[in-house]
Amino acid sequence: MCTCATYATKDHYFGRNLDLEFSYEESVTIAPRNFPIPFRTKETMTHHHAIIGMAFVAGGFPLYYDATNEYGLSMAGLNFPGNGYFPEKDSDAAMGKDAISPFEFIPWILGQCKDLKEARHLLDRICLVNIPFSKQLPITPLHWMVADQTGSIVVESVKDGIHIYENPVGVMTNNPTFDKQLFRLNDYRSVSAKASENTFAKGLELDPYSRGMGGIGLPGDLSSGSRFVKVAFTKMNSTSAGDEDSSVSQFFHILGSVEQQRGCCDLGDNKYEITIYSSCTNIDRGIYYYRTYDNSQISAVDMHHEDLDSSTLVSYPLVTKQQINRIN
Repeated sequence: MCTCATYATKDHYFGRNLDLEFSYEESVTIAPRNFPIPFRTKETMTHHHAIIGMAFVAGGFPLYYDATNEYGLSMAGLNFPGNGYFPEKDSDAAMGKDAISPFEFIPWILGQCKDLKEARHLLDRICLVNIPFSKQLPITPLHWMVADQTGSIVVESVKDGIHIYENPVGVMTNNPTFDKQLFRLNDYRSVSAKASENTFAKGLELDPYSRGMGGIGLPGDLSSGSRFVKVAFTKMNSTSAGDEDSSVSQFFHILGSVEQQRGCCDLGDNKYEITIYSSCTNIDRGIYYYRTYDNSQISAVDMHHEDLDSSTLVSYPLVTKQQINRIN
C-alpha cells in the first residue's frame, strides 16, 4: 500500500511513499517536451509539458508512479484493490469519452494541463478503460491524487463511474473510498498536538505525566485507513522554516510517520511490504527528491538541469546503497 501528501512553506511540495514487497527497478525519469508519448486510443503526443517523476520504463514508455510537470501540476497513483474499476473501451460508459488506460493517465493529464483547473476540464470527458500495458503488466486497480499550488483532488474510477473529490487535507492512502476516509477523521476530532485537558470526570485529578498526551488515540498500525488518519494529523500540524532544506526535511518526516519497516507487514512466503522509496518534489522548482529503504540519504534530480526541449527520455537509476558519513 502507499501514502501520498502535499505540503507548503515558501514553496509547494508533493510526494509519496511506495509500499510494496518488491521493486520494479524504477528510476527518476524525465520526459522532455518533445519526447513522443503514444496512447492506445489517441494520437501520439509529440509535444507536451515536460514531466519528472518516478517511473518503471518498459519498452521505452515511462510508467509513472508519481510525477510533476514543469508548471507544478502533480499526480500519484496508489493501489485501490477491490474498488478500482475500469470498463472496456467499447462499453457504453466509454462512448463519447476520451478512452485512456490507467497506465496512460498521468502523462495524459500532466502532458496537457498546467493546473487543476485545466485538469478538471480533461477529467470531465475522460473514461479510464481496461487496456493493459501488456500481458506481463496487467491493469492495476488504482486511484489518484492530483495537486497543484492551489490544492488537491482525488480521482476514483469505480463501477458507477468516475468520482472526483475535493481534498481538504492534502493526503491520500488506499482503501476505502476517499469519502469514507475523510469522514473517519470525525472520530479523531478531540486529538490535539497540544497538551490535552482533563475532561474524564469532575473532581477526579489525573496527571499529565508525559508530553504528547494530546495525541493519545491516534492509530499506529499500518492499515491504509489508519495511515490516512496518522498522516493527515502529522501533515496538518507540521511546521518548519521556509527554506528548502528545512521544508524538504520536514516533508520526509511527514511521510516517515507512516513508513513501513521490513517484518511488520508479513505477506507470507518470507515476503514483507516495506517503504521501497519516499519522494518529495518541489513543484515550484521541478526538483525531485527521494530516499530509499536502504539509503536514508536524500538524493535530488533537477528537471531544469536537463534539456527540456529534447526528444529523448532521461532516467536516473535510484541510489539504493546506504550512504554513511563516517566521522572517525
